[in-house]
Amino acid sequence: MRNKKSHCNGTVLHEQRTKIDPQTQCPPPLKLDEPQRPINQAAMEEHLVRYNFTTLEYRDLDRNLTETYAFGGNDAYGYDGLRIYRYVLIDELVAALKAKNVPVQYGKRFSHVVKDTPENGVTFAFADGTTESTTILVGADGIHSTVRRYLYPDLETKFIGMAGITATVSREQLKLPPNYHIPVTITSSQGAFGIAPQQVDGSEVLIGKQQRVAAPDQPGWDREFVADKQGAIEFLQSDTGHFPDFVQNAVSYIDPNKVNKWPFFVVPKLEKWASENTPAHAIPPSAGQGINQAFEDVYILALLLGQANRVSSLRDALSFWQTYRQDRVDKILELNKQIDIRRMPSSDNVVGVDSGVVRGDFDLRWLYNPDFKKIVNDWVSEHEK
Repeated sequence: MRNKKSHCNGTVLHEQRTKIDPQTQCPPPLKLDEPQRPINQAAMEEHLVRYNFTTLEYRDLDRNLTETYAFGGNDAYGYDGLRIYRYVLIDELVAALKAKNVPVQYGKRFSHVVKDTPENGVTFAFADGTTESTTILVGADGIHSTVRRYLYPDLETKFIGMAGITATVSREQLKLPPNYHIPVTITSSQGAFGIAPQQVDGSEVLIGKQQRVAAPDQPGWDREFVADKQGAIEFLQSDTGHFPDFVQNAVSYIDPNKVNKWPFFVVPKLEKWASENTPAHAIPPSAGQGINQAFEDVYILALLLGQANRVSSLRDALSFWQTYRQDRVDKILELNKQIDIRRMPSSDNVVGVDSGVVRGDFDLRWLYNPDFKKIVNDWVSEHEK
């Protein structure tokens, strides 16, 4: 949770945990592409221990290249994509905050908003009974955001009937053919199998498939689903006989401690993201854009707040921020559909051949080429006091 108040450079972060424990972070690495611009802006990029790459290849069962999906690319966009473990990125972010003298207060669990007025800002309470007052309260507390619940107390997240099932294995275990490009998605009418390198030297790989899931009508089903690691292993090992031998090798041994199940939830489109506090959206991870869009959210908001004294209305600035960001989120959701078409079986009711969803080509210039500073500066120039 981010609290913009009169302290140092105006920002205080409140973290509900007493410390950031790398072991509590989700196992799959994050995929970053266009957010390397804000990362570079924060002078962090050179410190990140990551695996760089530029393309994901789609290949058929005969190993023929059918499509290429760009993840950045220095020649075209000025930066490469990267895969990085969540805890590595968090450690670097915490170090960057310390270098900028931005305080992080641990063990502070948000409870509720006490008062929220345009004139006096936001007063909010913590679970320990203490309160804080600030101009802007940003809820960076996940898909089940407690801060968002203040604006939308009856809003429920929606499960979209799909889950990502992944595991980490050693690259050596696969026995890949010489010069075989990864990351790769191997497609078939029965569904796709993905392989992506990780660690800075690519010595381990993430393997995975997407699964159609019918949610039981009972509270907490998703926690039980995620906890069933053996079910994940069985799914990864099932229906792989038609894939190349290296896929059989990939699933031959899977450590239950290196398995991840990720049910895909979305937040229904909100009428407003802001009421002088700022909850937002949630994006299923099909296209690997969740963390990328989170960086965009914060970066563009920071650009606007940095020029808040130039505009006549902070509320108008936040409305512009929401409108611009929602447009990009909507495009990401459409991109997710294109990824799902390629990953799910052709018989899938939602994105299969008889679903009515049209398969399109990948044109990602809109994703990788935005000039956020120019976009914000142009809007501010048009709305100066």
